[in-house]
Amino acid sequence: MPGIEKIQVIRGVHWVEVPAANLRILCGCPADSVKHLMKRGIIQPRRKDGVAYETGPNAILLSDVMVQSGSFSNLAEFPVLQMLYRQGMLLPGHPNNTGEKPLIIGSDSQVRAQMNYIHRGNYGLVSEEELVAAGVPRSRARELMRMKLRFAFGQIRHPSELLDKCVIGADPVEIRPGVTIRRLRLNVFEIAADSESVTVDLNMPHNAAYEAPYPLGFHDIDRQYFAVVHSGCGDGWDINRPAMASIIMFQGRIYLIDAGANILHSLTALGIGINEIEGVFHTHAHDDHFCGLATLMRSDHRIRYYAVPHVRDSVARKLAALVDRDVDDFALYFEPHDLVEGVWNDIEGLEVRPAFSPHPVETTIMYFRALAGDGYRSYAHLADIASLSVLKGMIVDDESPGISPTMYGRVLEDYITPADLKKIDIGGGLIHGNAEDFAEDSSGKLVLAHVARDLTGREKEVGSGAPFGMTDVLIPGHQDYVKMFAFYALQTYFPSVPRHQLKMLMNNDVVTFNPESILLRKGTVPSAIFLILTGAVEMLDTTSEVHNILSAGGLVGEIAGMVRAPVQETFRAMNFVRALRIPSTLYLEFVRRGGLYHDIERLQDRRDFLQKSWLFGESLSYPVQNIVANAMTPESLTSGTDILRGRTDRRELFLVREGEVEVLIGGNVLETLGFGDFFGEGSVLFNTPCVHRVRSVNAVQLFRITHDVILDIPIVRWKLFETYERRMKLMLNPELVGGSIFQWRDEYATGVPAMDAQHKELLLAADRVYHALIQGRSRADLEEFVNFLVAYAKAHFDDEEQLMREHDYPDLETHHRHHMRLMEEVEAHLAAFRSGELQLDAEFMEFVKDWLINHILLDDRQYGNAFGTPRTD
Repeated sequence: MPGIEKIQVIRGVHWVEVPAANLRILCGCPADSVKHLMKRGIIQPRRKDGVAYETGPNAILLSDVMVQSGSFSNLAEFPVLQMLYRQGMLLPGHPNNTGEKPLIIGSDSQVRAQMNYIHRGNYGLVSEEELVAAGVPRSRARELMRMKLRFAFGQIRHPSELLDKCVIGADPVEIRPGVTIRRLRLNVFEIAADSESVTVDLNMPHNAAYEAPYPLGFHDIDRQYFAVVHSGCGDGWDINRPAMASIIMFQGRIYLIDAGANILHSLTALGIGINEIEGVFHTHAHDDHFCGLATLMRSDHRIRYYAVPHVRDSVARKLAALVDRDVDDFALYFEPHDLVEGVWNDIEGLEVRPAFSPHPVETTIMYFRALAGDGYRSYAHLADIASLSVLKGMIVDDESPGISPTMYGRVLEDYITPADLKKIDIGGGLIHGNAEDFAEDSSGKLVLAHVARDLTGREKEVGSGAPFGMTDVLIPGHQDYVKMFAFYALQTYFPSVPRHQLKMLMNNDVVTFNPESILLRKGTVPSAIFLILTGAVEMLDTTSEVHNILSAGGLVGEIAGMVRAPVQETFRAMNFVRALRIPSTLYLEFVRRGGLYHDIERLQDRRDFLQKSWLFGESLSYPVQNIVANAMTPESLTSGTDILRGRTDRRELFLVREGEVEVLIGGNVLETLGFGDFFGEGSVLFNTPCVHRVRSVNAVQLFRITHDVILDIPIVRWKLFETYERRMKLMLNPELVGGSIFQWRDEYATGVPAMDAQHKELLLAADRVYHALIQGRSRADLEEFVNFLVAYAKAHFDDEEQLMREHDYPDLETHHRHHMRLMEEVEAHLAAFRSGELQLDAEFMEFVKDWLINHILLDDRQYGNAFGTPRTD
């Protein structure tokens, strides 16, 4: 029998098992990783001592990389739930409840992020104070906490009570007797047992996405006036269907209800591009309704986000924990629109009424309606409700955990309110609904959802099913919404052209391309130009490794069609695609009459460059590409130019068009940039002078873009942040830049002498801890040095905040929150060290390094930019 086994589950996810040590590691846990284990037969139903349970992992190895190919790499909520409840590791009296906890393994930052995110996933907002801060009246907050505590069996438990953790670095760490793990390089790990070892690589191939566990086929969805497309009726354990979700079409616009796993897979199957999404209505923050937000964050516009304030706050806190960002950053990627609970909110003619639903996290059900000729038509979405029998069992007459009879009455009234179409969670158990509760419901049609099994005979008598892609039309559309979008797209593209000339282009056929069919093949001369109206089109050139996606509003074959030249890439439909087919000769005449050729050629040349770059080449619609292209300022520089010298007060991004540039810290080259690469992301994101120097290797051509043009493009903002973090890690790598990891560098200066002096002392204090560690000094010495570092940091933070008050610094409150969070994390590490749960090791020093230097480089240099002495480099 082998000592260690490894199985590749899907790309980026592996299974490692050491039977002798009773160790089963899920390596990588993107969305639906549990479903993949179930499909592979790794998770199996079993019975022990008459108790049914499942097999599965008892440890999770996290990716070092937070996001890959647009999806979160680490979503441990459902794997942990599977361990605790479906395996029985937490259940009282269960034969698998041996006292062993699920083990979370990874870097310090990813382990901390996962622990906090799982905590928020379990409980949402965790105190009356947080509820009140989210706008809930104090008396209602007290009532909601009583309900939460009943679901939580009487107490809000810290993740450390449910989970064990193991932080790993380059040195082997024992995770079970005789089993060690170490990091070989970024996202590559070695697991060893006895004389055997396996290597696990969690890096995703270029342009590869995590696979969905289920095929969905392709669906050609007509745009309607008011309709519901059923985009999921399963639950978080259903291996064959997406979790419960719906898409509302209203006046041709597209809104999501919730955002679950593999949402891009679902949208692609439905012929919907991500940039067609107008908004998302959110019911609650459990992963099967939440984790698709990573995909929606990568749109070319801030998607509108509709929820009641305390649901929004619960979601924002969970997302902030997952990505280790400030909770206020939620509004950088979404456009929040708060709904008022219990009343009809008007969303440009679509009305929505959220209603409270008892659940462990903040949750609302939602009723939608729209006015037709003979009155309203309505849809009710009842995701994650509780059965009436469970709610009755929670009723108490005192202030103990539970719900009041009044709350029960309000909830019952909201559940049974009739609608023309009502979709109901019937998942059962402690936190899901029961079909029998709706047996007498007077709604026009009931759809039963949020269940992984087949419906029973009795359930089939109560309600209908809804296969993926099925549409219920509530108010038919008598307008051609696709053609209406075509006119809008042309107006956006040609704002100065008279309407009658645009109508000349509109007077052409809308054609439909089947999924995976080719619109234009590389090397062919196009007889027509295609304006994409729905769906998504791949742009492919394997020789130059170009692979980008064109969404609604994109033009295919524009320049080649006008000049009668072969296209340089192949364009292929990813799903059902509708496009306006414009004959090339007509388009050329349109351009000639409008005198547009020069502008089109210039924009096309710049768009072509943007589409071939990593930063701008994914999911940007043509209107957004045109905004960026128009804002690009070209610049030519000679070899050896220090490019950023004298530009410290400008918030600009630089893209390399031709030639090469070097990114340096001190005299060390961190990386060399070429075609399509960029720099200046720190100044754009945070309004701080760039830490790095950038020097041209040879003659270069650049494009400059000011920050205001690109910061409202979520996918670009996210990629800038990814690059900023990666370059910070390079800069703090002593193997690349030499010297101590806590060495002061002139680039760290804020321009405020008193604060810079204290920063130097902080780094010296951290360096003493580091050298005491590598010299093997005693535990008492280590604790003494760490105590001094923490005490000095507290005093420094107080001095900083006092200085900000003296200068009326506008971001004082945000800075104070960052200080509080940093100190909480440091104190937690110190407490774990004192209790013997944590060793001060190289990984701890990585945390200290990130804590100190990133805070100085990001937060502190911002106030230096506001009232410090400007740098002259």
